[in-house]
Amino acid sequence: MKNKKPGLRGLTLSVLASTLLAALPAWAVEPFTVRDIRVEGLQRVEPGTVFASLPFRIGDLYNDEKGSSAIRSLFGLGLFSDVRIQVSGEVLTVIVEERATVADVSFSGVKEFDQDVLKKALRDVGLTEGRPYDKALADRAEQELKRQYINRSMYAAQVVTTVTPTDRNRVNLNFSVTEGDVAKITEIRIVGNRAFSESTLRDLFDLNSGNWLSWYTKSDRYSRAKLNADIETLRSYYLTRGYLEFRVDSTQVSISPDKQQMGITLNITEGDRYQVSSVSLEGEYLGRENEFKSLIAMRAGEAYNVEDVTATTKAFTDYFGAFGYAFAQVEAVPEIDRVNKRVAFVLRAQPARRVYVRRINIEGNNRTRDEVIRREFRQLESAWYDSDRIRLSRDRVDRLGFFTEVGIDTQPVAGSPDQVDLTVTVAEKPTGNITLGAGYSQAEELSIIAGIRQENVFGSGNYLGFDINTSKFNRQMVLSTTNPYFTPDGVSRSFDAYYRTTRPYDNQDGDYRLITKGVSTRFGVPFTEADTVYFGAGLEQTTIEEGNFLPQAYVDYSKTFGKTSNTLPLTVGWARDTRDSSLVPTRGRLQRFNTELAIAGDARYLKANYQFQQYVPLTKQYTLAFNTELGYGKGLNGREYPIFKNFFGGGLGSVRGFEQGTLGPRSPVNGLPGEFINIGGNRSVALNAEFIAPFPGAGNDRTLRMFAFADVGNVYGPSESLSFSQLRASVGVGLSWVSPVGPLRFAIANPIRKLDGDKIQRFQFQIGTSF
Repeated sequence: MKNKKPGLRGLTLSVLASTLLAALPAWAVEPFTVRDIRVEGLQRVEPGTVFASLPFRIGDLYNDEKGSSAIRSLFGLGLFSDVRIQVSGEVLTVIVEERATVADVSFSGVKEFDQDVLKKALRDVGLTEGRPYDKALADRAEQELKRQYINRSMYAAQVVTTVTPTDRNRVNLNFSVTEGDVAKITEIRIVGNRAFSESTLRDLFDLNSGNWLSWYTKSDRYSRAKLNADIETLRSYYLTRGYLEFRVDSTQVSISPDKQQMGITLNITEGDRYQVSSVSLEGEYLGRENEFKSLIAMRAGEAYNVEDVTATTKAFTDYFGAFGYAFAQVEAVPEIDRVNKRVAFVLRAQPARRVYVRRINIEGNNRTRDEVIRREFRQLESAWYDSDRIRLSRDRVDRLGFFTEVGIDTQPVAGSPDQVDLTVTVAEKPTGNITLGAGYSQAEELSIIAGIRQENVFGSGNYLGFDINTSKFNRQMVLSTTNPYFTPDGVSRSFDAYYRTTRPYDNQDGDYRLITKGVSTRFGVPFTEADTVYFGAGLEQTTIEEGNFLPQAYVDYSKTFGKTSNTLPLTVGWARDTRDSSLVPTRGRLQRFNTELAIAGDARYLKANYQFQQYVPLTKQYTLAFNTELGYGKGLNGREYPIFKNFFGGGLGSVRGFEQGTLGPRSPVNGLPGEFINIGGNRSVALNAEFIAPFPGAGNDRTLRMFAFADVGNVYGPSESLSFSQLRASVGVGLSWVSPVGPLRFAIANPIRKLDGDKIQRFQFQIGTSF
């Protein structure tokens, strides 16, 4: 048998030898001068593309090295699946086989993703219509598609790629997807815990095994990024409660055979609970050791808390920065006594070199002028670096309200160890608004809104607006302009011209109106970084236009002082704003005090109101907010306080859960015996407290927030005593969002203190801009 049939190895060697001998004449050629070059196999590629890639021309010397280089160049174009060079005498023939091009890319069975988005993603990697087909790219696309489904916990998803040849050497690509169901977390286990119950630790996690809100938050869908975040939350929980040596030993994620259920198990070691025994300083502290010691948040005898350690090192670094040491290094070194379960900390500081700011660069302001940002800066170029001034500058820029994000980065200057550059990065928000539409609120009902407003006219930082609003109760036309830097020192100037018609909310279908028209100007003088005093004056005319069901109080006022009142109000106000943001504040305080004094004209009065807001950050996500508003009015020179200057209470912005403007004194209705209508009062009080949290799933939109609240307040007339027994109160929950169409606010309130005759409105909302 061996003599009749050669072995497989012998046959393979014979074929290989024959192949090498056949190829030898093509590659082992003597150098020669090229007389002609021909190209065969082209269908869509232009011959010029091939000739441009060849390293030789007619009349050049050809050798094996140039032949190899030519083949590499042509393959490098990505247009050909095969390239050969055939030598016949002094003629070279380049034989190519073009790769098929993609005629169409389609998806079937895809419901979880937008197909246009998927096509764009493939286009970015080169797999799109008109491009050469590359199986490697198609395989990568298939794997990427599977990965995207895995990221959405759809582990059962199957992707099949079908390549269908068509005319002119083209192919159609179809990705057929069987998505399957979402794999959901059915169990989360924590093993090794002793100090805290498993349920307590699980409540810390964003991931869970499902609840009533999971359809929106998708908290029962596994995500590696979310799990890592939850592990860090767990670690922080232990480290802030004394468990210095806590660690997560392992993490197991299991999935059922049908890929529909997932389980997560964390194995942890708590370690012992440690107390701080002492805190000492080492290193250079600029001769200010006592000042630095006052910044230490750790206290001997208290449980170890990693947040206190972090706060201390940050406070030290910031304090060094206030003296120009931008790159001070502060390290908290623990010395652990495992026998007594105590830890001593040594704070080692090295301030390095004092630096000054060489240049301040601004990025991201495509519309806002540089000077608008620079004039808010208190850290100057060519001045010593001051972290306090830089932080103040950032807050001032953020309070402009022109940007959704404001960040400042410190960068060392190469070759100059005593210099740094500051890069201010802003993300602009739309500050112009052309309004033509409608708004709706339960109090105002349907209102037609039209106007042009620009809070940052031509990027100058100036405000200009013209608004028209036609609601059921308040109609107005207002022209306003504000120049925040009327003088280089920051004195602002505002001008307003307005025409308003007002009908009280509680109107019993009456058609009487208050018509107010006037002009005013106001100047704001900054006395400190946070304090501004306002001075202004105006001319105003108010007319009581009689109609059906006019309140008796308006009838009496008209008889005594006339239907039309002309006044010359002078205004004096003060504001202190230390909030970190005017758009979405999370810390800081706002105080406002305004007085309106009419010393000439038909009405003589004093009207004052005070507002106090305090924002207390509980964590990075949660904020506690307090608001107090007090109003007071008094007639002067023996005259009554004008009824058309009264305060109103109830509804959004006051005591939620009560109808808008229905709290306070009431007057009999002329023409409706036994009926009373709210007319407001000359004194008002409103106290609000809110616990604010980001809305689940809001992502980077920090303007979308939910809150729980408690409100207390009322309005009092001139003849009423300021009685706490008359205060109304409510509690509830709500949602606020600075949407693209304007402010949006919902509140569900439950009045917990009400009196007979109060008008209750448990659900209140406002959509659109109100004026």
